[in-house]
Amino acid sequence: MYDGILVPTDGSQGAKAALEHGIEIASKWDATLHTLYVVDAHLGRSGPLLETLRDEKRQTVRDVEVAGTQADLTVVTEIVEGNTHEEILDYVTRYGIDMVIMGTHGRTGLDRVVMGSVTERVVRRSPVPVLTVRSEEQN
Repeated sequence: MYDGILVPTDGSQGAKAALEHGIEIASKWDATLHTLYVVDAHLGRSGPLLETLRDEKRQTVRDVEVAGTQADLTVVTEIVEGNTHEEILDYVTRYGIDMVIMGTHGRTGLDRVVMGSVTERVVRRSPVPVLTVRSEEQN
């Protein structure tokens, strides 16, 4: 039923909670675990801050790879630049992903209106099921 499961990550608690579910579901279905880190297109393209952020992103993706490998899963990782929800949806199509598992930040009210919700945009536009996971600290 599920051959490819995508767990986008940003290193947040919500993403870590989603990863736990992603590993469990991928293990049950013997699916490949995919992780994607999208570098926001609005960030500057050069300088020491950007290089520091790139290092952090590489480490975040590496952490997902290690966790998946320890669970005896095949893991595919990618870091891209662009508009986050669009890159996630493009990845789903490009790799034939069967399910997306995403963390939520639990924003409500004005924060949600101002900040937007990547997860909400993916849920609304995804051609495949999207499981949303809240971290324990949001409960």
